[in-house]
Amino acid sequence: MRDTEVLNRWRLILGKNAGGQLSFGDGAALENGISCFDLEEALDFLYSREAGGDVRREGGTEASCLTAAAWITKIRKLFPKETVEILERHALERYQLKELLADKEILERLEPNQELLKTILQLKHLMKGEVLETARRIVRKVAEEIAERLTKDIRRSLLGSLDRNRPSPVKSIRNLDVKKTIRRNLQHYDTEQRRLQLELVYFSSRTQKYSQWRVVIAVDESGSMLDSVIHSAVMAGIFAKLPMLDTRLVIFDTQVVDLSAQLDDPVETLMSIQLGGGTFIAGALRYCETLIEDPYRTMVVLVSDLCEGGGLTGLLSVSRGIIESGARLICLTSLDMEANPVYDRRTAEALAELGAFVGAMTPEALGDFMGNVMR
Repeated sequence: MRDTEVLNRWRLILGKNAGGQLSFGDGAALENGISCFDLEEALDFLYSREAGGDVRREGGTEASCLTAAAWITKIRKLFPKETVEILERHALERYQLKELLADKEILERLEPNQELLKTILQLKHLMKGEVLETARRIVRKVAEEIAERLTKDIRRSLLGSLDRNRPSPVKSIRNLDVKKTIRRNLQHYDTEQRRLQLELVYFSSRTQKYSQWRVVIAVDESGSMLDSVIHSAVMAGIFAKLPMLDTRLVIFDTQVVDLSAQLDDPVETLMSIQLGGGTFIAGALRYCETLIEDPYRTMVVLVSDLCEGGGLTGLLSVSRGIIESGARLICLTSLDMEANPVYDRRTAEALAELGAFVGAMTPEALGDFMGNVMR
């Protein structure tokens, strides 16, 4: 039986065109009325494109070819959720099956996740009417899911400093009161083992501070920064709801667009993004300079791969002006959840020498960093 399963798996990998040399074994019939032929048809709809124009289409007695709508329905019946998400991602990213986003019913069947959100942002200019409205609902759902994941940690980072006098019900390493824990357990010190035995561990609460800071987030909207654009827009929306922050969001390529007035609506913010084009970081930072009112209570957060199209001299000049004014300049080379840094190292080193903070941080880490600056 095991040999038959291996044989059938190889046949599925090689595809329908291998049928003349390798047939499915006796175990082609699977559970719930599903067969290997069903799996093959679904996979062939997508991966036969690897053969390009050389793929051999032979006549036969099998069922008629799948449509995009029928394929979506079929893979959801045949494969587990994780596999469906991979197939959908390959269809949209690798094979550019734009028809998946041109039909309202198909779009509604797609798994709402960040990969689909990215594809919608890239192809939204092709959508109209009911399809566009469906896409906007997906954008809202995914943005709200991302915000839900991030909000708790960000609020804990930014809503204040530790209150050493009030115990916390949240027992996390972030709230651990080390000094109090050691002091209260000294009586349990084992002199022979030279070990402190902890009978009670103490945690501290956080007090709220509402002395306002202005944070200006400037996001490079070139195609390579798509993950960062999404997370920056969601982060700005979270920041805008916090009482101690006055938040501004700017996106740029060679032009600058101020989206600060839309921060309460993540859909409007994300759907305003126009991916691609050149990169003029100096121009964006010059605009950010105009938003600085109290430099000593302002953070300018630049999210970019630092591949400046306008020349390094101008970028360093405006950056120096921001830093010398007393404002903090924070240059983030990545804001996706994995924090994979891809950036121009020469520019990064030059900005760091001026006094800017340059690094790759997840959104949660950015919240901690900003909290430390504000405290």
